[in-house]
Amino acid sequence: MDVAAIGARLATGIVLPLVKKLFVQDGKGAGLVDKPVRISKIISFRGEQQTVSKPEVRKICAALVARAWPRADLPGTTQVDLTEALTETVYALGDLDMDDIQAVQLGHERLARRLRTTAAATPEGRRATGDLEPSAQRLLEILTEQVCLHILHFFTQRSAFVPRTLVQQSLLLAEAIAKIDALGPDARDEAFEQDYARYIVAKHSNLTIYGLKVENADEWPLDDAYLPLEAELSGPRADDSRIPIPADKSLVGRSRVMVRGVAGSGKSTLVQWLAITTARQRHLEGRAHLTDRVPFVLPLRTVMRAGAALPRPDQLLPAVGAPITAPQGWAERVLRAGRGLLLIDGIDEIPDEDRESARVWLRDLIAAFPGNQWLVTARPSAVREAWLARDGFIELSLTPMRHAQVARFIRRWHQAAGAEEELGRRLLEFVRTRQDLSQLVTNPLMCGLICALHRENPNYLPYGRKELYETALSILIAERNAKKPDGAQPYGNLQLTKEPQIELLQALAYWMIRNGRSEISQPDAVTLIEKTVQSMPQVAEKGTAGEIFQFLLKRSGLLRSPEEGAVAFVHRTFQDFLGAKAFVENRDFGVLDRHAHEDQWEDVIRMAVAHARPHERDEMLMRLLYEHDPRWLAIGEARRVLIAAACLEQATKLHNPDVLDQVRARTNEFLPPRAAQTQWIASLGPIVLSLLTGPDQLANEEQAMNVVITASLIRTDAAIAVLSRFREHSSMPLRTHLAWSWDKFDTRLYADEIIAHLPREGVFAASDVEQLQILRDLGGRAHIHYLETYEPDDLTENINPEVLTRLGLQTGYRTMRGRRWLYAFPKLETLILPQQPDDDLRRSIPEQVRIVIQPPSSATPVF
Repeated sequence: MDVAAIGARLATGIVLPLVKKLFVQDGKGAGLVDKPVRISKIISFRGEQQTVSKPEVRKICAALVARAWPRADLPGTTQVDLTEALTETVYALGDLDMDDIQAVQLGHERLARRLRTTAAATPEGRRATGDLEPSAQRLLEILTEQVCLHILHFFTQRSAFVPRTLVQQSLLLAEAIAKIDALGPDARDEAFEQDYARYIVAKHSNLTIYGLKVENADEWPLDDAYLPLEAELSGPRADDSRIPIPADKSLVGRSRVMVRGVAGSGKSTLVQWLAITTARQRHLEGRAHLTDRVPFVLPLRTVMRAGAALPRPDQLLPAVGAPITAPQGWAERVLRAGRGLLLIDGIDEIPDEDRESARVWLRDLIAAFPGNQWLVTARPSAVREAWLARDGFIELSLTPMRHAQVARFIRRWHQAAGAEEELGRRLLEFVRTRQDLSQLVTNPLMCGLICALHRENPNYLPYGRKELYETALSILIAERNAKKPDGAQPYGNLQLTKEPQIELLQALAYWMIRNGRSEISQPDAVTLIEKTVQSMPQVAEKGTAGEIFQFLLKRSGLLRSPEEGAVAFVHRTFQDFLGAKAFVENRDFGVLDRHAHEDQWEDVIRMAVAHARPHERDEMLMRLLYEHDPRWLAIGEARRVLIAAACLEQATKLHNPDVLDQVRARTNEFLPPRAAQTQWIASLGPIVLSLLTGPDQLANEEQAMNVVITASLIRTDAAIAVLSRFREHSSMPLRTHLAWSWDKFDTRLYADEIIAHLPREGVFAASDVEQLQILRDLGGRAHIHYLETYEPDDLTENINPEVLTRLGLQTGYRTMRGRRWLYAFPKLETLILPQQPDDDLRRSIPEQVRIVIQPPSSATPVF
């Protein structure tokens, strides 16, 4: 425990306003007096002048504990325990038999000891402080001393105090406070951090709604749009049960996390959410680790733009173009105090050759400034497994959206877009009944595009990813361009149809992919357009290259300017799709083959196969299967072969049918998957299901778990047939994963094929009332986890009370009707909660029920 750091957190700007609440303020006309004032007469929470209740004192103490808690290491003590101990200690002020002069003469350390002794003499104080671990006792001492220091200084500033007799003591107190404040933020830092927090919230509080018409707002307030994502532990330290955890709580109990996710899975949205939640310092229930943190959002493609050197602490804000200037040394003071939350977004968006320097930069920062929190994002295969494990990073993988999340996203999207509610209901029905659509809506980007396309044409929805993007391009380019707002003509008479715009955007995407860039400078873009239009005379005569570039930037709907002088596609997926088409048209298959081992080329290759003609597909697939090159053999042949398998989804027709057989034969060489490959292999789609074997053909429990995880991530009913082979497996973690995968599939079908056959003594998860009813109709289960926000009636009316012995609640309640609802379960022995229960819930818990606190970040259910 770092005492200095805790003192820094309790600087004057934080403690003194709270301490003042503990005392009655001077009345009008008060002046200097010639006698001291008894402490018990001026406190605000005892006696005749009581204006503050004991619960309010507890809130004051809770704020102080929360300020110190992030640096505390107290495995045997909870934040609630320490708050209660400090509350009883401060409350003992009312029992002190001394006046203010005597207190100041005593000094803050001896006054703190007197307070602790007085508190320990009461039954409440003994209960609150007696069971604290030694390290918690020490922290209680530190907190009490800091409070007492500011109490005494407060006494010397009161008009009713006799300062002439205690000038020296007052000076000593002021000096002590100044020394403590020197350890923490000064007044300039405090003021700047407020401005910085407002800037972070303003900058990151909106999302883009892809596909809306130009006359509609394309910004979506993050508070309305944010959909809680889930992640699974991955890599060598992953728990076998792989129970999903809330991604926005991935740093609970961890200080360093790498989050992997496919394009459009919500990595950057997660970064935005963590940034604004931390900046606001509100609604941190279950996120105490964010208290007093300062967020730094560092998108690597911006930080490393144009070969820029990776930033030192004082360069973190200028590196991302922040328009505010911090006090000199502010960022370093924040990091030295361990208050930083560094959100490093997009390892995959910088070239391969820059990734090692990024890792060294990150490693150096961690070594220089321990105690901060770090979150890094990347695509699944951007860097090798355990790339940052040596530096203490835990790896998490964002999971595909569950059915319940898809439904929630679709409802929110239509509400934000001002669309009819009935339109959203119809789309939900399409998603439920059309297997190809259910395979597409697995992440926020794809789900948003489907919503936009369905809104534009409710009678038609595309089949497959290629058709989806082609239809999206028609909306973003053709229809947006056809409807200028208010008849404005900001580019003169310049007007381009869809086809030439596609050609020019392809040229930009092709150049960016070949050069390993996700951005291009505007001068380079203009030069590239000027070169391209030389073979497009009808376009060249419409305007200069600069005018055409501005038209594409402002009117195509596919480009954005992340910073003055730079341009990028609105999402990397569109860059890959358009660039892939250019690769096929240029028959640049050799370049694709040479980069097949690089993660950022994966979607390019898959889309290139989709764009290609049958004989071109044959050639590309055979290159993936059999071309030998030491550069990629050293990394792993499996990736190339599995990319070939993934491409079959896009290859609607092959020239030579034997190619299909060869792809499948080679794929079998790399299955069953290893633990680190499950999510990536599942992303290949339903074709993987036909290649996964049953438990009888697997060597051990680990292989069986990996097959089950892979199949459960492929959200199609065909996966249920694979999963059903494992329903009687001997491994309890494997069966638990089956029980917790229920909401990824059709509720009734999965219940009939999987849930009904699992041993009754397992751990069963339910995410809606229908699933609870099915478990009840199956005779009930002893151990149930309910994963969604609930009303007590949801549980009491739909769980068999004669069977339930253990109940897990992963989120809070919507309303609390009734105060004794848990008494409806007479055999309940254990209640598993994500945090300490509030007063409403505590009153409903029978005395004999054991409460177990299992934070949402825990990946292992309590068996």
